[in-house]
Amino acid sequence: MATTQTNVIHRETIDRRAIARRISEMGEWFHNIDLHGVPTAPEHFLGDFPRVKWKNIAPALPSNLAGASVLDIGCNAGFYSVELKKRGAGRVLGVDVDDRYLMQARYVADVLSLDTEFAKCSVYDVDQIPGEFDYVLFMGVFYHLRYPLYALDKVIKKVKGRLVFQTMIRGSLTSPELKDDYHFWNKEIFEAPDFPRMHFIEKSYAGDPTNWWIPNHGAMEAMLRSSGLEIESHPEPETWICRPATVMKGNKYILDHELAGTL
Repeated sequence: MATTQTNVIHRETIDRRAIARRISEMGEWFHNIDLHGVPTAPEHFLGDFPRVKWKNIAPALPSNLAGASVLDIGCNAGFYSVELKKRGAGRVLGVDVDDRYLMQARYVADVLSLDTEFAKCSVYDVDQIPGEFDYVLFMGVFYHLRYPLYALDKVIKKVKGRLVFQTMIRGSLTSPELKDDYHFWNKEIFEAPDFPRMHFIEKSYAGDPTNWWIPNHGAMEAMLRSSGLEIESHPEPETWICRPATVMKGNKYILDHELAGTL
């Protein structure tokens, strides 16, 4: 009996070493994921990321997602895909444009024995993915896009149930009460710190040249509403859970009206 126990411990030690070695071989990780006791990004500058955000988002989603379909846009190494799969989700599809992240995500799913799909796809092409999804995750992507509202309007076409949306926020952390219209010569409203605004980064922010547009709180909520979404909850400062409400006008999505000049 003692020999058997020793063999089990030895085999687990070898497995963890192999996992750690493979993690290292796949380069830098942005998602810190626990792979049987081996973290993928233990020195992350944001701490245990993205679990530090997930702990506040998780209670806002059903604990049982049995059979639900999930689309994880900008999935990175698949942290959110993994968490929703653990809640019993049916089909889970993660998409990203970065081959390294997709390789990492596939490895995570393999190590954790989870049946999840990962595919290369730009956010600007997600509307070409067949069907709709019960849950669409659009986490940490918006501010990396040169054309963020265009992307959001494309993402909405995939949302059957709920959109879980997260973006970096800078500036005011509150949303003002806005009128439906303002006089042309009313310039004072633009001086209010909480008036909706997007900060444009010409060169780089936090060492990342892909940080293009960073909204304040009021701008982000206004854009979500403008895209036809109803905000249901706001579980943490940078995350909103929304449902499609007025995403279509007549028989067309808002984006299709815009592109046709009929909005």
